Amino acid sequence: MPDFRIGHGYDVHRLTEGRKLIIGGVEIPHRLGLLGHSDADVLTHAVMDAMLGALALGDIGKHFPDTDPAYAGADSIALLRHVTALIRQQGWQIGNLDATVLAQAPKLAPHIQQMRQIISEAAGTSPDCVSIKATTEEKLGFTGQEQGIAAHCVVLLERIKE
Repeated sequence: MPDFRIGHGYDVHRLTEGRKLIIGGVEIPHRLGLLGHSDADVLTHAVMDAMLGALALGDIGKHFPDTDPAYAGADSIALLRHVTALIRQQGWQIGNLDATVLAQAPKLAPHIQQMRQIISEAAGTSPDCVSIKATTEEKLGFTGQEQGIAAHCVVLLERIKE
């Protein structure tokens, strides 16, 4: 069995009124928030899907179904801690992760360092191993028209050496 595994995660949520905007565990002031069963943290969801995918363990819908009332309004960072524990039980840890958030607004650059810190702590790794970038889509597509926010993440898992 190899000592490294790679996973990719993608998530998207619709923007709506009356919800908080939480991305990477950070509440960001904005007139709209993300709609979802949990806190709809699109970045953290992509990170978890990448981690689970690297080990062929399914996706967050399998582990935290939106049909289960226990996850209504759930804190995605707490769910990330659970996924981190799961991959560690399997004998793996994060080597590094690289994520991109696609959002026309609000500007995310002022919040990226805090996102890196929160995600790295929940994922049991150093902020130096967590890359988060943000981009607009030049007003094209659903993210560019501010209908939603999307995120991609690629993660490298390393076998824990005993």
